[in-house]
Order: sequence, then structure tokens, then C-alpha cells
Amino acid sequence: MAIPRETVEQILQAAHIEEVVGEFVTLKKRGSNLWGNCPFHNEKTPSFSVNPARNIFKCFGCGKAGDSAKFLMEHEHYTYPEALRYLAKKYNIKIEEKQQTAEEIMQQSIREKMFNINEFADKYFVDTLWNTEEGKTIGLEYFRERGYFDPIIQKFHLGYNPAKWDAFTEHAKKNGYSEELLEQIGLSIKGNNGLYDRYHGRVMFPIHSLTGRVIGFGGRILTNDKKSPKYQNSPESEIYDKKQTLYGIYFAKNAIAKQDECILVEGYFDVLRMHQIGIENVVASSGTSLTMEQIRLVKRYTKNITMLYDGDAAGIHAALRGTDMILSEGMNVRVVVLPPEHDPDTFGKEFSTEYVSNYLKENAKDFIRFKTELLLKDAENDPIKRGQVIRDIVETISVIPDSIFRITYVKECSRLLDMPEQTLTNELNKILRSKLKKTLGIEDNVVPETDTTTVTPKQEETVEDQLPTGYYQERELVKLLLMYGKNTIIDEREDENGEKVYEQVSVAQLIVDDLKMDGFVFTNVVNKKVFDIFDQAIDAGYIPDDQVFVSHEDETIAQLAADLLSTPYKLDQWEKYGIFVKREEDMLKATVLSSIYRYKDLIIEERRKAVEEELKTATDPADQLILLKQKKDLDDIRRQINKELGIVIAK
Repeated sequence: MAIPRETVEQILQAAHIEEVVGEFVTLKKRGSNLWGNCPFHNEKTPSFSVNPARNIFKCFGCGKAGDSAKFLMEHEHYTYPEALRYLAKKYNIKIEEKQQTAEEIMQQSIREKMFNINEFADKYFVDTLWNTEEGKTIGLEYFRERGYFDPIIQKFHLGYNPAKWDAFTEHAKKNGYSEELLEQIGLSIKGNNGLYDRYHGRVMFPIHSLTGRVIGFGGRILTNDKKSPKYQNSPESEIYDKKQTLYGIYFAKNAIAKQDECILVEGYFDVLRMHQIGIENVVASSGTSLTMEQIRLVKRYTKNITMLYDGDAAGIHAALRGTDMILSEGMNVRVVVLPPEHDPDTFGKEFSTEYVSNYLKENAKDFIRFKTELLLKDAENDPIKRGQVIRDIVETISVIPDSIFRITYVKECSRLLDMPEQTLTNELNKILRSKLKKTLGIEDNVVPETDTTTVTPKQEETVEDQLPTGYYQERELVKLLLMYGKNTIIDEREDENGEKVYEQVSVAQLIVDDLKMDGFVFTNVVNKKVFDIFDQAIDAGYIPDDQVFVSHEDETIAQLAADLLSTPYKLDQWEKYGIFVKREEDMLKATVLSSIYRYKDLIIEERRKAVEEELKTATDPADQLILLKQKKDLDDIRRQINKELGIVIAK
């Protein structure tokens, strides 16, 4: 089904960019815009800006920009229709879709088909759990026996896949899903006797994306079959990447942001138990080693991670894995180790919410302190092991990007290790120097050669030469059209009697009419597209709004508009100090005319140079006279333009 254009416009107008982006990125107000760390590339200083007034986002680090739909397409890898449907659902806008053609159905993306079949499977597993005899007596009873209440089972969409080998596969095929897609998404497996269910006879845990879409599944077996793994998880696909996924993040993200802390556990049941007792800022790595992508996923909402692990030896040492990566991201890590007989699931089942909360607060240890005490205990009185411990701990401190935190930890470790602070500092500096050399590709005692990857001035000139003449001046005029096209200024001109006439005219009409009258045409394709849209709109009697361009179906236009309408700079409020600074909009007429003149001057100078080159090779006296006349006319025009600009031409 296709979404009508008027509905698309209604959706995009209703979508508040700060609300949409705010679900995925922690934003803080600075001036009139909101800022946060970019979710599209790794950064420690926020360069990601959200402009509520213009309803756009822009990262000044990686360059990504656009409206709410574009953000979802980049962040969630949605198609354009998927992004619109998400926004429509969020803002309660009903979509009355038009029937798609056979060709449009065929073009439906493989990602959308995967999402659809996962949603279908999720409903099937949930329905089987609650509405079939096998589901209720085996699956539902299993969850209840483990102490899970119906609301938590329903909240996380827990389900059941029947023990029959191909129950789901046959159901899906009857509903039009192909064997190829079932195998591709991992819901079914091809065996000697055909296709069968990956999760037959298992209770089901759907895995949700940040926006709540089902991207994969985990299934737990309920028998003691030694040949089958206890847990079976979806294989990676177009929509499911284990490295970038945390179980429960969809249900936990708001609580994580609100409490400014994320509690990290290992398994599905650990997450369920914590949520059931009211501790909702909890996610799980689901049995995989912690990845940098997962850490950055958490970092969007908080810089504070508390790792909650089992009290046995395996759980304690699991707390040591991956923490250097967390520290290297500038995040704060604390560790809580439960009593040896417990894991988060059993601990939350046995004790009250208040007891668990207090235990977490009272037993949370800063990771450096935790690691120091743990490794020293293992080393005991062995001087060799003790030396290795010291080296290991200093290595961990070295990954912390903030120098002040490094110094603080050195002081703390000096006290815990009973070792001179200067000794630890020397070792830390040695490690840091070694890392820097490795980063720069410098071997010890070797003078570094010139970095050949750096762009030289000559290379920069080559890149500049590839741009069409007047490119930046064109962009400046396009920016004025987008930002101030509807604004009006007083235009001054002479009538046929030589008398001055004053009239109110829009910025867009002034720019378009002036350039068209003198026959100037933009050379850059995208700039010209924007110019032409304004030209056609003016002929139709209106000035297009900037949102027309930000949400334009032509991605090159949308990207250009978002780039030009965003700025990383904000003029300070000097007025409160009695200093009044003129802004661009305060001298709009002068700015517009200056931009037009500079653009014309550049193009005319280019034409003048071309005429000079022709003169050098012209041999026919008649041709020479024509070219000299052309050069003189161009010189006169340039002189007049530069007089308006207040520039004196030396020659």
C-alpha cells in the first residue's frame, strides 16, 4: 500500500524532531538548539545538533542531516515508508494507504519482509503460549513456575513454539511466506526431510530493536536433551546484528536516561526478574561478549554502567571482560558481585525490591578498585604475580581518555597497592607513549617520516579546481533562498522616466528575477534544482517553505537543505552587556545584494579570462576587434559591480 502525499506532509509536520531523536540520543539544550553525541559515528564531544524551529538534525562531525524520517532511515535502517509509518503511529495519525501496484509490491525491500515475518512469528508464539493447550500447560506453566507474573510475560511478548518439528514453518507457508525467506531469517532450518522449525519445543524471547520492532529471537529448550543447546538464538541477518543489540534495551532506554545509569546483566531471565521487581534500567548482552557497539548503544542514554554478575568465579571474571572498552569510551564502570549462590534472577526472586536496590547501592565498587582488590587477592604474596597485577591495572588506567581521571586513579591505586605514586605514573606514561607511537606508526628510535596521508596544499588546490566556478557563491545564494526566501525587503529601482520607485519584494523573488534577467544559470546540479523549485513556485504565486526542501523526496536536495539550514555556531547574547551586534537578518538587503554581486562578479571574471585566452590565439583582425569589444564590456560590468561592492579594481 502507498501512503498519499497529503498524509506524508501531515506526518512530517506533526513529527517534532527533538522528540523523535530524543528517543535515541540524550540531548541537552544549548542556546536555541539541542546537542548530543552523534549516534552515527564515535565522538566524545557533542557535535550533533537538533534544531526544533526548523525541525531538522545535523551532525557537524560526520555530516549526516535531515528531518525526522531521514533520522529514522539512518538510525534504524528503515525504508522511507517504514519511517513514515513509525512516525504516524507515534503521533496517532491514521494512514489510508492506496493500493500498491504489482511492481511496487515486488520492490518491497528484503528488510521490510524480514520485519514482517518476525512480527508474524512473534504473534504466533504469543498466541500459542496463551491460547493452545500445549502452550498453556508447558510454556506458560514453565514461566509461572519460575515465578514470573502474567504482566511481565505479556510486556516482553514471551511465547512458545510447539514441540512438533514443523508447526510454525507450515503455519507460515500457509500464510504466504516463502521457504527461502523463512530460512534466510533463521526461523526455519533446511534438513534432509525438508524445512523444520529452529525453535521447536522452546519458550520464546523476542529481541526488540530500539524502536520496538522484532529483529530476532532467543529460544530456551525445556527438556534435558544433551544434544541440543539450552538456548538457540537467531542467526545474524539484514535486520539483526548481535554486536549492536542488547536484550531489553527497548523497554529499558527511558529508565536508563531518567536514572542516568544502566545495569548490565548476562541473560534474558536476569532482565525479566529485574523488571518484575521494578528495576527497569537493565539490559543484557545475552551470552555474547560485550562489544564496542553495545557500549556505544548504552552511551546514548548514560555514561554510567553498573555490571551485575553472579557471585561464582565465572561471574566474577566475566566482570573483568570488556571493561577496558567501556573505560576507553570515557564511561564510568561499577561492579556489583552477588553472593556465590545467586545470579540476578534468583536474587531478585528471593529478596524484595528495597533489599535488592540497597544491595546494589551498598556493594557497587568502582571498577578500578574492584579489579585491584580482586587481582591482589589472587596474587597473594607472590612478587611476580603482584608485578603482573600492577602492570595489568596500569594498562587499564591507560585506556581512560580523560587525563584528570587517570591521575585520580593513579593516586587511588598508589594507596591500594602500597606503591609510590611516581612509580605508577612513570609506568603509565611509558604505556601511553608506546600506544601513541603505535598509533602514529613510529618504531622506537626512528625519526618519523612525513605523513604521506596528509592532504598537501597542492592536493587541496586540485580538489578545489574540480568544483565548478561560483560553486560556493551559488551555495550562499541557495542558503539565502532557504533561510530568508519568504522575508520581504524594500527594493529600489528606476522607472522608465528615471525616477526612483520603491516596492516590497520577497528575498526569493529578488534573487530569482535578478539572476534570470541577466541570464545567469547555476552550474551545480543540486543548486539548480533548488533554484528551479523557487522559480516555478514564484510563477505559481507562492514562496515554498524550507520544510519542502528538508523533507524533499530527492535526497540530494534534502541533504543540501539540512546542511545549509544548520550551523554549529551561536551568536552570544551580547545585548545584556550593552553590545549590539548586527545579525545577518538585520542587514538582509545588503547581504542578498552583496551575494548576488559577488556571484555575478566571479562568473563575469571567468568569462573575461576566457575572452583573453581567445585573444592570444586570434589571428583574424575582425575576430580580434569583436573579442576586444567583449572584453571591454565585461570589464565595464565588473567595474560597476565592484563599485556596488565597494571594491576598487587595480587594473
